[in-house]
Amino acid sequence: MKRFFSNLNFTVGFTMSLVVVLAAVLSLVWTPFDADKMNAKNRLQGPSWTHPLGTDQYGRDTLSRVMTGAVSSIIVGLVTVAIGLSLGVLLGLASAYFGKFVDEVIMRISDLLFGFPAVLTAILITSILGPSMINAMLAIGIFYIPVFARLTRAVAMTLWEREFITAARAGGVGEWTITWRHVLPNILSPLLIQGTVQFAVAILAEASLSYLGLGTQPPTASWGRMLNEAQTFMSRAPWMAIFPGLAIAWAVLGFNLLGDGLRDTLDPKMVRMR
Repeated sequence: MKRFFSNLNFTVGFTMSLVVVLAAVLSLVWTPFDADKMNAKNRLQGPSWTHPLGTDQYGRDTLSRVMTGAVSSIIVGLVTVAIGLSLGVLLGLASAYFGKFVDEVIMRISDLLFGFPAVLTAILITSILGPSMINAMLAIGIFYIPVFARLTRAVAMTLWEREFITAARAGGVGEWTITWRHVLPNILSPLLIQGTVQFAVAILAEASLSYLGLGTQPPTASWGRMLNEAQTFMSRAPWMAIFPGLAIAWAVLGFNLLGDGLRDTLDPKMVRMR
């Protein structure tokens, strides 16, 4: 842990990410006000002691909704990375193991998916399946599959040429046993780094979809949805957009810095450079 926290990027990223996680966990048991309760008397109030981040057009407390929106962002990040990681690792290992025709098919499908931006792919899928948080997670997760597949394939193909793999083969160890016992554990570090970075991208993608009305649906709080609702009141109540926007920027920056810190600490090449 001392080695991790000696890295500035990791320390700052870990602290910022921890704030987001703690806000989400706290919102499950307590928020200053009911995040979905409307109160016409308090509508469009500016920041005050009672409502530190103000209220929206329905009189709902912005701080409570920002805290609750963190739950949606974290759930989307976890589920989408899990989808991309599980299927991507399997496809990447299969591509590196079988090679030739299997490798060519998997990589060309990956190229096809990479031809479309993540948000555009998500918009296409959610337009077909319908707007919802689940469909948004499915759409983002599908885009992540080739990301992890390519990473797994690249690292695995390098490992297959290493001396300890040759020694395992000479000892009579089967190919699949080598894959799961020796290759997979040695690619966990780059996968962890990539997963942390993609977690940040997932938060941004979910906010984009919710802003467009294709992600988390009301009355569930979502940072992107809050920005969508705030655009009509920008001149009258700018805090409605400022605080959800800051929450998105904080979370994305925090998880990006955390990923950079993990890379700096876990990547042997980066260690040698330092």
